[in-house]
Amino acid sequence: MTAPHPRRRRALAIPAGMAMATALALLPGVPAAAADVPSAPADAASLSYVVNVRPGHAPSAQVKRAIAEAGGTIVTSYDRIGVIVVHAADPGFAEAVRTVRGVQSAGATRTAPLPSAATADMGTPQVLGAREVAAAEATAGQDPLQKYQWDLPAIKADKAHEKSLGSPEVTVAVIDTGVDDTHPDIAPNFDRAASVNCVSGKPDTTDGAWRPGAAESPHGTHVAGEIAAAKNGVGMTGVAPGVKVSGIKVSNPDGFFYTEAVVCGFMWAAEHGVEVTNNSYYTDPWYFNCKDDPDQKALVEAVTRASRYAEKKGAVNVAAAGNENYDLAADAITDPSSPNDTTPSDRVVDPSECYDIPTQLPGVVTVAATGAKGIKSSFSNHGLGVIDIAAPGGDSTAYQKPEPPADNGLILGTLPGGKWGYMAGTSMASPHVAGVAALIRSTHPHASPATVKSLLYAQADATPCTTPYDIDGDGETDAVCEGTAERNGFYGHGIADALDAVTK
Repeated sequence: MTAPHPRRRRALAIPAGMAMATALALLPGVPAAAADVPSAPADAASLSYVVNVRPGHAPSAQVKRAIAEAGGTIVTSYDRIGVIVVHAADPGFAEAVRTVRGVQSAGATRTAPLPSAATADMGTPQVLGAREVAAAEATAGQDPLQKYQWDLPAIKADKAHEKSLGSPEVTVAVIDTGVDDTHPDIAPNFDRAASVNCVSGKPDTTDGAWRPGAAESPHGTHVAGEIAAAKNGVGMTGVAPGVKVSGIKVSNPDGFFYTEAVVCGFMWAAEHGVEVTNNSYYTDPWYFNCKDDPDQKALVEAVTRASRYAEKKGAVNVAAAGNENYDLAADAITDPSSPNDTTPSDRVVDPSECYDIPTQLPGVVTVAATGAKGIKSSFSNHGLGVIDIAAPGGDSTAYQKPEPPADNGLILGTLPGGKWGYMAGTSMASPHVAGVAALIRSTHPHASPATVKSLLYAQADATPCTTPYDIDGDGETDAVCEGTAERNGFYGHGIADALDAVTK
């Protein structure tokens, strides 16, 4: 089976040859969220850059002068981590400032001029009719749509909710495409103070700026519902329906997650007391950022500093492993999708030297996806020593069909405008783990990020390798799992366990 290579790889990946579009079942109910407040227009001839200097200090006069002399304009500076966001029209800007004393690295965050010149593909909706929504009735102790959520019992979240729904003192930040906080399943648990628009690389706190625009992806809203949809007699139930969720929008209107926005997102989470961040994306335009390239090296350094700072301030950072069925522990991977904002081309990379960020950064919890039968999803990336844990991310029903009454092998989530629907991907697995981490933090309110991660891994249900792994039944091995039942390349330490999170 050949793995696909979609431009935006967190929303949904379907094995080649399958006649299935992005599966979103849209359920009507509430008016659509307001459009984003637009950022100030950027110079169309400019690129965006990060300039990394010594952390803990404002940029020196020499560095500021050098940036100006090279034609750059400082957008903002994150002095605590030493990352400066700059716009410059001269394509030689980064090379010029790298020679300046005090500059440790510098690089362009994109290959397309501001604003981005391409459109990222986040998936196509498949609408579900109002009659099907009306047919969903609540049962004792369950929200109306919970019977379709096969993923909750897969991690024992239904049993966990009998003990605890999680603490409202815990906030999970959804660093993503934006969150519709007017949704009836999200509004009760929304943390406005921890929400922001970071698309420009500089925080925009205008009311509602964290919401997706009418034509933008529902991805972040879906993720938010998976984590913390309220147990309120409406719609669905999140993994941790008693915790708070915030929206940190880092995806621009064209669907790209650029470094300056991601850095802003982690820094905002760090400074606003967030306990968990969910990161179901990779940082554009490079799927893998190679440290032997001076531009890509600077991007790795900037996001590493920001994610480490967030952890230092108390956040557990959780990220999706990716949807290409790559072995991230292999000696070489062919990346055909980078740079995805201009013209991608095939390049062979060493994943031990070229990083998917933030997924492969130190300290980040890397999550693989499983389907309704509890085995690795057909699309999920894997790799011994890379995958930390696994959780439901969905799969085609042709491969892994859930037990009735659930009839869809994908993952139910909230969608903008008061709707609900299905998506699949490691994007959907990551918020399950973020929800479990939030339950652990609720149970152990003073636990450090290191302790939360240790409990997350120790409580996971050890899952041995699926061998042979022939998900499509064609007689060909579709992926190779290495390791033991306690730690392997498909499931890491095992499948996340929400019940243990609230009882141990």
